[in-house]
Amino acid sequence: MGIGTVLLDRGVISPDQLDEALALQRASGERLDKVLVRMGVVSADQVLQTIGDQFHLDVVDLDAIVVEPKVLQALPASLVHKQRCVPISSINGTLTVATSDPFELSVLDELRLLTGQAIELVLADEEGLQRFIRANYGVGSDTLDALSAEAGAQVKVKGDEDEIEQAQEASVIKLVNDILIEAVRERATDVHIEPYEHRLIVRYRIDGVLQRANVPETINRFAAAIISRLKIMANLNIAEKRKPQDGRITLKQRAPDASGRMALQEYDLRVSVIPMLFGEGVVLRILNKSAVLMELIDLGMPQWIQDGWNALIERPYGILLVTGPTGSGKSTTLYASLNRIVSEEIKAITVEDPVEYHVGGVNQIQVNNHVGLTFAAGLRSILRHDPDVVMIGEIRDKETAETAIQASLTGHLVFSTLHTNDAPGAITRLLDMGVEPFLVSSSVEGILAQRLVRRICKHCAKPYSPDTKDLPPGFSPNDDGTLTRGQGCRECRQSGFRGRIGIYELMRSSDRLREDIMQGRNAGDIARHALEDGVLYRMREDGFAKARAGTTTIEEVMRVLTV
Repeated sequence: MGIGTVLLDRGVISPDQLDEALALQRASGERLDKVLVRMGVVSADQVLQTIGDQFHLDVVDLDAIVVEPKVLQALPASLVHKQRCVPISSINGTLTVATSDPFELSVLDELRLLTGQAIELVLADEEGLQRFIRANYGVGSDTLDALSAEAGAQVKVKGDEDEIEQAQEASVIKLVNDILIEAVRERATDVHIEPYEHRLIVRYRIDGVLQRANVPETINRFAAAIISRLKIMANLNIAEKRKPQDGRITLKQRAPDASGRMALQEYDLRVSVIPMLFGEGVVLRILNKSAVLMELIDLGMPQWIQDGWNALIERPYGILLVTGPTGSGKSTTLYASLNRIVSEEIKAITVEDPVEYHVGGVNQIQVNNHVGLTFAAGLRSILRHDPDVVMIGEIRDKETAETAIQASLTGHLVFSTLHTNDAPGAITRLLDMGVEPFLVSSSVEGILAQRLVRRICKHCAKPYSPDTKDLPPGFSPNDDGTLTRGQGCRECRQSGFRGRIGIYELMRSSDRLREDIMQGRNAGDIARHALEDGVLYRMREDGFAKARAGTTTIEEVMRVLTV
């Protein structure tokens, strides 16, 4: 009996619902129970309990189980991955094995022959089973077992031809794909592959914080093959090991879209390879090309800053700057701003390095330094295309800054980014580049500074009473003396955080601000005068407000701020 038949016989679903689910299954290729859950006909727990009742199997929560290493070794990783079953206990010659698919009865015979023990099946949720396998056996453990068996006691790569041959083996290709797909599944923005003398470490940056990926230690033996495979995928020179190289990989992976349906998502991976002491280090930045553009309100921008920023982005001309360190969400804010104002009446052109998201109705240009298409050169060219709005990915030098300012003074609205700690610092940064003060004062209309902080996981958020001596100066908890933090759960990988949100600082231009710029005043004076004139809202205040509201923790705010 299949899952659909069991659910139908038990009266959990109707024949019409089963027919509809089967049609969707043929189109998507998903498991039937997953389709039914996505349709909203049943819950995952209902499916699990119904199957357990039908087969008289106990249902277990693998997230709450700790299994002894000796028991885990009862089954090889290759079989665990192949059959999607895990050993959880061994008592008096009986091995208890958890599975999410009891319909494949031939697995029982294979397990009995392999272990020489009686097998007792229990039922587990499929997602929980996958988490258990990754946590206890490691990412790509089945592939590494197969590679180790093929390689024997030692792996030696004699030359470039042998290295290319090994990097193109199916098992190495699968191993690299497993690492990249796991990164996408965990919502990582970066993958770090770091070679050391006796080990290879893989780390994922999740919600802005690096976390060690759970890969078996035997991965070290295949470090050269893994890095060679990534270089092949990025069209880099596999024989060049002395110079840094940069490339790009396009990865397609089935993942839930904005509506929760499984769809083919396309990811752009920017690859950087750098020679290190014990091999080549690789960092991959993951960009989701299929990501839905967010609205400004989705970014966490408070209403009073959003109102001020909306007024600025609807101006006909001037420069608007978004500042912050790398990875603080500047590009996302610019895209959301562009998305808000672009229409049939407005022509927008961007010069970016790289083009991170495709925006409908916007002409986007990719910087290409090899042929002389820099930010400044691209900006000079696109002004001849009669744009209303121009976005420059980043102002890096005096030439780009002056070209952007000239564009704003000739009737264009110019968006760009700078790497500064706060909004007032952007003014002094432009002056330090050598831009004339009168050009800065007459063109810059507003500066938005931002950081990203981790959101408290909504699944395990709990109120607590903080010790007031541990709180930063100027910050107080809610009226009842409480704040919120995450306790840690399986949804957030026990971190207490899931996802990120922005905290913002907005400074708008004023007569006194223009005068300060002309007089060459420092960032401290500019900030003090802007606060007095009511044209500066500090990032610290937004962070404190989000900590009181239970969106993030005060420790997280202080981690990203210099107060």
